[in-house]
Amino acid sequence: MSKKDSFFVNRLKSIGYAFKGAFLLLKTEASIKIQFAIAILVTAAGFYFHISTNEWIVQLLAIGLVMSIEGINTAIEEIANFIHPEHHNKIGFIKDIAAGAVFIAALFAIIIGLTIYVPKIF
Repeated sequence: MSKKDSFFVNRLKSIGYAFKGAFLLLKTEASIKIQFAIAILVTAAGFYFHISTNEWIVQLLAIGLVMSIEGINTAIEEIANFIHPEHHNKIGFIKDIAAGAVFIAALFAIIIGLTIYVPKIF
């Protein structure tokens, strides 16, 4: 970004880069495609079961958290692969920790989904 551009123009450019990053993530990463499909399904379930405003808030936060952490995980993996392309134990350790963060977020998102929908189904 050029320092000559106004604050507003620089913010618009930043938003454009963020959209580009989100699009690249959805276009290139299999995990985020699955998570996006699940997000669509639970969103449709939310409309079907008429979940409350609070349930919507929690559900949307869970979706956003899992997908955001997946993006961070992907960035960490890409940086690690760039820095050290061949297998290295320390790089593997770093990647495993990042993947573990996604797993924890996804596990709690599942618990949230079950808490919202199981009582509505049974």
